[in-house]
Amino acid sequence: MSEADRVPLPAAPPVAAAAAPEEKKGKEQEREKLPPIVSAGAGATAGLDRGSKGQISTLSSFISTVNQKKEGAENRSSPTHLVFPNIKNVRDLPPLCLDVRQKQRISTDTSPSEMKAPVPPEPVIPTQPKTLKDFQEDVEKVKSSGDWKTVYDFYLTTFDSFPELNAAFKKDTTTSFNTIEDSGINAKFVNAVYDALLNTPQDIQKTVLKGIINSLLREWKGLSQKRFKQLVERLLQFISLRLFPAKPEEFPPLTKCSWWMPSASKVLALLNAANNLVHPPLIPYTDFYNSTLDHIDLMDEYHTWQSFGNSHRFSFCQYPFVISIAAKKIIIQRDSEQQMISIARQSLVDKVSRRQRPDMNMLFLNMKVRRTHLVSDSLDELTRKRADLKKKLKVTFVGEAGLDMGGLTKEWFLLLIRQIFHPDYGMFTYHKDSHCHWFSSFKCDNYSEFRLVGILMGLAVYNSITLDIRFPPCCYKKLLSPPIVPSDQNTPVGVCSVTTDDLCQIMPELAHGLSELLSYEGNVEEDFYSTFQVFQEEFGIIKSYNLRPGGDKIPVTNQNRKEYVQLYIDFLLNKSIYKQFAEFYYGFHSVCASNALMLLRPEEVEILVCGSPELDMHALQRSTQYDGYAKTDLTIRYFWDVVLGFPLDLQKKLLHFTTGSDRVPVGGMADLNFKISKNETSTNWLPIAHTCFNQLCLPPYKSKKDLKQKLIIGISNSEGFGLE
Repeated sequence: MSEADRVPLPAAPPVAAAAAPEEKKGKEQEREKLPPIVSAGAGATAGLDRGSKGQISTLSSFISTVNQKKEGAENRSSPTHLVFPNIKNVRDLPPLCLDVRQKQRISTDTSPSEMKAPVPPEPVIPTQPKTLKDFQEDVEKVKSSGDWKTVYDFYLTTFDSFPELNAAFKKDTTTSFNTIEDSGINAKFVNAVYDALLNTPQDIQKTVLKGIINSLLREWKGLSQKRFKQLVERLLQFISLRLFPAKPEEFPPLTKCSWWMPSASKVLALLNAANNLVHPPLIPYTDFYNSTLDHIDLMDEYHTWQSFGNSHRFSFCQYPFVISIAAKKIIIQRDSEQQMISIARQSLVDKVSRRQRPDMNMLFLNMKVRRTHLVSDSLDELTRKRADLKKKLKVTFVGEAGLDMGGLTKEWFLLLIRQIFHPDYGMFTYHKDSHCHWFSSFKCDNYSEFRLVGILMGLAVYNSITLDIRFPPCCYKKLLSPPIVPSDQNTPVGVCSVTTDDLCQIMPELAHGLSELLSYEGNVEEDFYSTFQVFQEEFGIIKSYNLRPGGDKIPVTNQNRKEYVQLYIDFLLNKSIYKQFAEFYYGFHSVCASNALMLLRPEEVEILVCGSPELDMHALQRSTQYDGYAKTDLTIRYFWDVVLGFPLDLQKKLLHFTTGSDRVPVGGMADLNFKISKNETSTNWLPIAHTCFNQLCLPPYKSKKDLKQKLIIGISNSEGFGLE
């Protein structure tokens, strides 16, 4: 099955009666007056496209239709009737030359009034709603009447925005005050409003708090990137200085300022929320990391958070956006180790209680697989040993003498992932435009192999192994929806809100076509003849799916096209692959069932699973250890000259040859503990590697040319032990 055959096809069946959901009431009669459905005839493909009988509207034709209709609308409205055969050609036209610009330049002083840029209106400054005396009188009336409406309206208006706050409390709303001596605020009024607020009902207090938060979010997301970053850095520095003060005597004891950390963290949380409201964000999420927290007792913070949640006691785990990915990895690793120890201890106790001799193998998840039947053997082993998934993983290849000290486990992951994700296997579709895999929507009777992939990802995180998996970021967002497996099995899992941005990460061409549909200025219903129905080809059979009940009879119009696009994206990324992804979700969480997942962003899960694809060989050179060699030896100098000159694909092969993975772990190259050992053999031999120890054994080659030739041969033929 080709990749194009697996792409869901947007439908273009006959027009049916429908109207926009936002105009349902006003359009009911109009809907009845629409022409009846034209009979499409028999056959799966009959009537799928009005323009061409018996042909299915493909993805490329859908997008080209959008472009053609958009151009047609522009041409109809243009008085000069310029014809552009392709909208991309318009964008690619060269810039006007200097002399043409000179001729086309028009003086704004002599241009007619309709051509001049409109002058933005002056911002309206709110007037002061009440004086201190008026407010105090209203509060006194409440005491006798019990009616809080007047006071409630005052709070609702005052805390709606910063201009309203200025109007209420500043002595002069048009004057700026920058002096310490006079802030320009009517402090008596502020204190009176605050004192009265303490005695108001809970709903008023919540309204004020909500208003303050929304005002801050609106204000902060409008800041410049430089100013916003300065605020974040100062708060992070404040936390660092409080945790590790240079001069402790200059600070009050922690018992007297216990509110400092929670308050600074709450302000950072508001800044983080404001940053997430802007697209793209003002600063990357990694700028909120506080590396100082890497040096505190993280497990104590984690256990405090697990025990008390988000109340009673403060923990930085309540604000996970300030914890770096390296620190989160430590928390997950130690939590995994504790679970492994607990499971192994329980197995040992069970053996002893039954008066059976303990066996060391009972402490591990032992996988025995054949290379020729890798997927089926792995699936059988994991199914039989489901209770042992949280034990330390050990892999044995049948017929091979390799002892698993970590290297065989890495190779098992690599080979298994490579087979499962091969296009011929049919589980995943590879999209060339986005260079990523996505779940095949083909229906089948057994989705257990998707659970196997989920288990593999879970085992990789659990055993601190990076995988070469190319899933889009949307996959990891779905994987954390929800981060903890719900107790009710009827609760949907792996379903999240999706947008055109998510679709663009997988099918950029289709996402572009849908965006063009949303911005199309012509008549969508008459020009496209689309309905709320989509088609997919599965094993040579065309199947139709309604995006909403009766979708085949609801035309896509200018009014309901937003709903159509949203339902279409939701169908592609959620509904059409629900069973496949649900198995994948349960497989992952069967291993990684931990509250620590709640600390992670989807991007951080991706880094934990896959590592970073960006290689820094200079960093690897700085952190490499040597056994039998010195960094100044001629062979070592030859080696680094060759490696640093390699293209990226050969550098990845070298990393895979020596470590079992071509990706960089969370901690960077230094975490590889890469070692080069001297191999006292003939220089005719190829280099060898111990992947379990990330160790490269290098003969003392006499020339750079010889070293390069032998190294390329070795790293390009690195699979298997040759003992099968």
